[in-house]
Amino acid sequence: MPDPFPSPVDLDLRLVQCFTVVAEHRHFGRAAEVLHTTQPSLSRQIRRLEQQMGVRLLDRTTRGSQLTEAGEVFLPLAAELLHSATQAMARAQAAARPAAITIGYTKGLIITPAVRAMRNRHPDAEVHTRLLAWNDSRTALLEHRVDAVVTRLPFPTDRLRVTVLYDEPRVLVVPIDHRLAGKDSVTLDDVADEPVPHVRQSDPLLNAYWRVDPRPDGNPAPDGPLVEALEDKHELIAAGQAVAIGPPLDATTGLHPGLTTVPLRGVDPSQVVLATRAGDSDRLVTAFGKLAQAVLTGVHQAEK
Repeated sequence: MPDPFPSPVDLDLRLVQCFTVVAEHRHFGRAAEVLHTTQPSLSRQIRRLEQQMGVRLLDRTTRGSQLTEAGEVFLPLAAELLHSATQAMARAQAAARPAAITIGYTKGLIITPAVRAMRNRHPDAEVHTRLLAWNDSRTALLEHRVDAVVTRLPFPTDRLRVTVLYDEPRVLVVPIDHRLAGKDSVTLDDVADEPVPHVRQSDPLLNAYWRVDPRPDGNPAPDGPLVEALEDKHELIAAGQAVAIGPPLDATTGLHPGLTTVPLRGVDPSQVVLATRAGDSDRLVTAFGKLAQAVLTGVHQAEK
């Protein structure tokens, strides 16, 4: 029979973290800089870890450091161990706090009906909201800055649970004096040669989606200027240097006064989704998920 009381493991997680940084950089000097310590101190910490484990993990060479066979085996397990420890602390701290949920959302999306319903149905809970940058939804969830997010696809969804709330038509964003402004609708063929800007910090998947790159005929989207932020892109378009494809916008959701939108035919709509951490069974997260599907979807349909 397995021992119901296994022997305690004497393993210092700070030393494990030092090992993973050295293993990543394959160099004690660079790892010491990242860890804000000295190279001799870091060497002593790695030796202490090796003594605790009873195996050699790293070999020094003239070109840096190399993992031993034991080190190769330990590295992925060490990363998993540190991740589990971080998760354990976060969950324990959350359990010690009053019942609370933080709901994130991105610009142009209204979550008020679901938030009000949440507060009415759970008066004992602290319900907070947080506006997130357009490309921060996944990171905010995984870093536990928020517990649920209402946002738009696409973004990487690994380690998340994603539920589609509703479809949202994409539109062409043009200057108010553009030749297509005021049209009932347009297609990509109408702007086949007009430049579409790139956002520097955007995920390649997101950039390609909103540029519709490649186009349905296989051709690349026309290259446009490189911009640092979404606001820069709007200023660029208003100046007549580019056009863009985006979600519906109006004066209340951040449309530049020099811009207008035209319905875009022939492209799939974007999807507004609710995202939470995969496996999160918190009662408030579950409750908000049900409300978002019932209330936010219903409000959107009523407005159409």
